[in-house]
Amino acid sequence: MSTILATSRSFSSGSVDLVNRLAAAGHCVVTGPADHSLDALRPLLQDAVGWVAGTGPVTAAHLDAAPNLRVVARYGVGFEAVDVQAAAERGIIVTNTPGANSDAVADHAVGLMLAALRGTTLGDRRVRAGDWSVFRGRELGSLTVGIVGFGRIGQGVARRLSGFGSRILAHDPWQSDAQLIEAGATPSSIAAMAGDCDVITLHAPGGATIVTRVWLASARPGLVIINTARPDLIDEDAVADALRAGTVAAFAADTLAGDTRGDASALLADDLADRVLVTPHFGAQTVEAVDNMGSIAVTNLLAVLAGDTPPHLVTPKG
Repeated sequence: MSTILATSRSFSSGSVDLVNRLAAAGHCVVTGPADHSLDALRPLLQDAVGWVAGTGPVTAAHLDAAPNLRVVARYGVGFEAVDVQAAAERGIIVTNTPGANSDAVADHAVGLMLAALRGTTLGDRRVRAGDWSVFRGRELGSLTVGIVGFGRIGQGVARRLSGFGSRILAHDPWQSDAQLIEAGATPSSIAAMAGDCDVITLHAPGGATIVTRVWLASARPGLVIINTARPDLIDEDAVADALRAGTVAAFAADTLAGDTRGDASALLADDLADRVLVTPHFGAQTVEAVDNMGSIAVTNLLAVLAGDTPPHLVTPKG
């Protein structure tokens, strides 16, 4: 049997037995660390013909350690951690799983909005301390919500918000105003959203900071910020200062700079605990999303190994 390396923590942990599916196709699955430590992966990569890769880096050095590798099947939509050009130069195909976890992340983003607006976690902490005093939140349906990044997840958030009755603004440089309007949103610039929105939710790819100190200076007082996308979209020090100043009422996120090293983030300061809610990057961790990501990744992988074109091929830029 040929070897498939899996380095995603949740691979085949849902309701679909993907290890058995690969075994039925003549492949043996071995698992490796999710951080993709080269020293740990080197002996596993030696025999691998396919790699179901998690969020860790896939570098040229990793690929050089895998002389038999034919496909890197990213377990998720993002592939910025994969050196796609290096893979192409070595004849290795890269794939991803677009849309597999969109509903899960959209659900989580709206859940974070509600929790931030109503102070859900703060209320729980107070009750456990014997304090049943009430405080007032805000109703999502009465607010204007700005969605930055209007792909599958952003549009999923908009569909969910339509049921609440929120006014929805959207910005996406890859879509026309007509497309945004057709999906139920009013086109807006990122700059205009600062003063027009009560809530802003980020669903853009990383690479540029959107919530900056300058942007926050023009924000509507009482702004709520949601980030289930990438940590570099946020200037965390600036948001922490805005929370203390009262410009920002609450911040909720599924990611921080450094993620598991998030204790370095200014947003985890003790004095902000009543206004900051952070979850451990589990927005995509539903049974359904895990099944979808794994199933699509395996379908892509098996297609490549069979000599076919995979459904979701990633090609180098340029």
